[in-house]
Amino acid sequence: MAGEANEIVLSTQELREVTAFAVECAEVVLEIFEADQPHDSRPRDAITAAWEFARGGERGKSLRDTAWAALAAAKGTDTAAAREAAWAAMSAAGAAYLHPLAKATQVKHILGAGAHAARAAELVAGDDRTVGAGHVEQAVHRATPVVVEVLGRFPAAPGGGGRVGELIRMLDADLRR
Repeated sequence: MAGEANEIVLSTQELREVTAFAVECAEVVLEIFEADQPHDSRPRDAITAAWEFARGGERGKSLRDTAWAALAAAKGTDTAAAREAAWAAMSAAGAAYLHPLAKATQVKHILGAGAHAARAAELVAGDDRTVGAGHVEQAVHRATPVVVEVLGRFPAAPGGGGRVGELIRMLDADLRR
């Protein structure tokens, strides 16, 4: 129920802004996936569907389906960087489904696309961590005040998650400053 201590109230407009932020983060690495799998449009379809929601479209089954399809596309990649780029697209579409639960794990819905995109860029650059840090900095500049305010309603990002988890925590800390 809305208003309980463990639930966060989120408006549709706030979900649209979070999704727009996630899509902006993910689309910058889409070409990494497309270079690896030029005939697979599933991550691009997820980005397109997420943009449609962010710009006023429905948050329906087709949006969710494109997120699942991008996840499936990640399994067919030849490189880890392409897999991360597909996961970024999946996360962008999934951002529309941020749950109003006051749990640290929900921060992944807000910041996952940015972290997967940063990791994809790192891997393309030979696992150069400074490249990932640069992508995190770009993501911070993409975040609107609404995105920062929504993020602030949730607990800090959880531990774990390998390098992508580290990137999520970096992005989380930078946005909360």
